[in-house]
Amino acid sequence: MDPTVTGTAWRRVDLKWVIEERLDVSYHKRHVSTLLKRPGFSHVSAGRPHPGQDPSVMDAFKKTSRQS
Repeated sequence: MDPTVTGTAWRRVDLKWVIEERLDVSYHKRHVSTLLKRPGFSHVSAGRPHPGQDPSVMDAFKKTSRQS
């Protein structure tokens, strides 16, 4: 699976594969995280919404909540 083609999220193992293919360097997937932290990247993942969430309730909350 290539995230550049499928449009899915990049995982460490995907980045490990790209580094090996393009740079001919092999890193452990945990070290890929270390490499990403140096320039300031962090792991951020949005969870799936709860199946019981009502989109109209969420929109109403967004309209009435304070903007920071």
